[in-house]
Amino acid sequence: MFTSTAYKEKMKEISVLSLICSCLYPETRKNIMGDFEDLDIKPINKRASGQAFEVILKPSSPVSDVAHCVTTPPKRDLSLEDIQKKLEAAEDRRRSQEAQVLRALAEKREHERDVLLKAMEENSNFSRMAEEKLQLKMEQNEENRLAYLAAMMERLQEKERHAQEVRRNKELREEVTA
Repeated sequence: MFTSTAYKEKMKEISVLSLICSCLYPETRKNIMGDFEDLDIKPINKRASGQAFEVILKPSSPVSDVAHCVTTPPKRDLSLEDIQKKLEAAEDRRRSQEAQVLRALAEKREHERDVLLKAMEENSNFSRMAEEKLQLKMEQNEENRLAYLAAMMERLQEKERHAQEVRRNKELREEVTA
């Protein structure tokens, strides 16, 4: 199979080779195009902006696999201690993440509780203020009512005094005329 790095290298080789061949051997370019082992290159009709090529990758053969295969570094054998260390580290990460989630939940609950307490306090303050306002208004209404009643009684007494004075004057006139 072809790796991307091998493909990139092959494309660099083709472009350099194509440039050199087109400059030095313009008549033999068609012969050079198909001579790569794992690539089939076909020139497409020439354009005003340059040349175009169709690059076809050939299926890999066992020989080319060996040549282009990238070897992976050998894995070292893990000892029981290494495995235990990794497991402990994973367990520590899990515990840490769990503790972090629990802290976040506790903070969220604390915040909700604070918000609820603040709302209850504001509601209590509002109720107390409304009750005080109502009490003050009722007291003012009672004072106004008593003042109104006192004024009415005063006027009534004033009218009664005036009526007595008018009666007395009438009696005096009758006595004087009699």
